[in-house]
Amino acid sequence: MAFIPNILDKIIVNRMGQVELLKASKKISDFEKMIENKSFKKREFTKALKSSTMSIIAEVKKASPSKGVFLKDFPYIDIAREYENAGANAISVLTEESFFQGSNVYLKEIRNAVKLPILRKDFIVDEIQLYESKAIGADAVLLISSVLKKEKLKEYIKICDSLKLDYIVEVHNEEEVFDAITALPKVIGINNRDLKTFEVSLETTKKLRGLIPEDTVIISESGIHTFEDIILAESYGADAVLIGEAFIKSNNIAEKFKEFRGEV
Repeated sequence: MAFIPNILDKIIVNRMGQVELLKASKKISDFEKMIENKSFKKREFTKALKSSTMSIIAEVKKASPSKGVFLKDFPYIDIAREYENAGANAISVLTEESFFQGSNVYLKEIRNAVKLPILRKDFIVDEIQLYESKAIGADAVLLISSVLKKEKLKEYIKICDSLKLDYIVEVHNEEEVFDAITALPKVIGINNRDLKTFEVSLETTKKLRGLIPEDTVIISESGIHTFEDIILAESYGADAVLIGEAFIKSNNIAEKFKEFRGEV
């Protein structure tokens, strides 16, 4: 999830305000009790990406700040089930309300409807969100390097490990890679969207992959629209791709998966 800086700033400021409201009504201990009571069976998100072929994280996404609403009628459960039936390795669910029209409800209900591991795609700005993520049924969270600097990344990864919650550390440039790898993350997502120009290039995956330890699972994010894009990302060293818009705008998710697998 990458944006021109002023939009990213607006999203973060808004999210911080929402988190303050959350903290006024809930404590970490409240979420710990919810986690204990629900006892979700861990779905191995990171392991699901270590496939012999390129792994696909399929995203359930209603809207974006730059593209607006993709689907007014949003059959999110049906979409998630189609992803699972088509052979996705994992599902990403947008939960940010103001800019993406996401919802925690989407994630909760999708978890009950499918067996795949689920990534909560949101803007984590406070540790309480990690406990909330686990409590609503997420198997993994997104930690954005440009939002969480080195010490916070290390701290939040430790919390994730204690909660048995997988994570993706997202990077966009060399500086963020150097910050991220000091936290020794198991999974790094390389966002191919330039924060300054808003342009998308898979060359970003190629450029940044060489700076990251070989044993790190690499996800190439943004700009995946064709089978050729997947082949290119794989040649650059990606283990997985995250695809949202191409699926959501498709009239036939199953056929789109076949296209991405090179079966048509």
